[in-house]
Amino acid sequence: MAHPRWQAARTVLLYHSLPDEPDTHAFVRQWAREKRILLPVVVGDDLELRVYTDDDSLRTGAFHIAEPTGKAFTDYAAIDLAIVPGVAFDREGNRLGRGKGYYDRLLPRLKAYKIGLCFPFQLVESIPAEAHDVRMDEIICGGG
Repeated sequence: MAHPRWQAARTVLLYHSLPDEPDTHAFVRQWAREKRILLPVVVGDDLELRVYTDDDSLRTGAFHIAEPTGKAFTDYAAIDLAIVPGVAFDREGNRLGRGKGYYDRLLPRLKAYKIGLCFPFQLVESIPAEAHDVRMDEIICGGG
C-alpha cells in the first residue's frame, strides 16, 4: 500500500487469488472504495477485464476463480498499474505462468507499470524468456 505506484494509481488491474497465491481478497475489497479495481475473467482463450464492485458481484468462473460480472472494461490506456500473479519470477522481471498463456496475450496490450506478486520461494534464479515475453517492471515478494 505504501508503494508510490500504488498510491498514484487510479485504475488497477489486480487478480482474485487462488489458495496457492498471495491472498488478494481483502486487499481487493478494501481498495475498491478508493480505486477502480479490475479483475480478469476467463473468456475462451483470453482474459477479459471487468470492474470489481463488491463480493456480491463475483461468480465462480473458470479454474474455480471468483470473477466479477458486468460488462467488459476495454480502456486499457486508463490502467495505471497491473499487479500480476505467476508461478515463478526472476530478478530480471521474467514471469512463468500456469501454461495457458492468458497473461501472455493480455500484457502486451497494457502500457501500465507491471508488478509481479509472489511468495519469496517463487523468486528463482532464472526463467527462460523469449523476445515477445512481457517482463514485469518490478517483483514484490509478500506473504510467507
